[in-house]
Amino acid sequence: MPATLYGIKACDTVAKARAWLADRGVAYDFHDYKTAGIDAARLAAWIDEFGWEKVLNRAGTTFRKLPEADRTGLDAARAIALMVAQPSMIKRPLLDLGDRRVLGFRPETYEEALAGKAPRD
Repeated sequence: MPATLYGIKACDTVAKARAWLADRGVAYDFHDYKTAGIDAARLAAWIDEFGWEKVLNRAGTTFRKLPEADRTGLDAARAIALMVAQPSMIKRPLLDLGDRRVLGFRPETYEEALAGKAPRD
């Protein structure tokens, strides 16, 4: 079963991850949040694994443009609702290898994950 890379086509970091995987001949499916969306159950699983604070991209423009009331008092449930409504707020890319996932892109972390080692945080 090939890996799945979750992200947005127009994201520079996702493009770097896709190029890195292609250069190494790693087969993967690409899930574009903009066209395919994302479901709350998958986000909840990622939040259980990484914590909502890491899955929600608070540094991005989409999050920063939210009204102050939407940005304060966040918890996992509110973060999921925001990310389902506006998937641009999901940290990207997320590489799902089936038995483990890697959030974000760093070449050394991908190297470790694809070698079967648990990626460093």
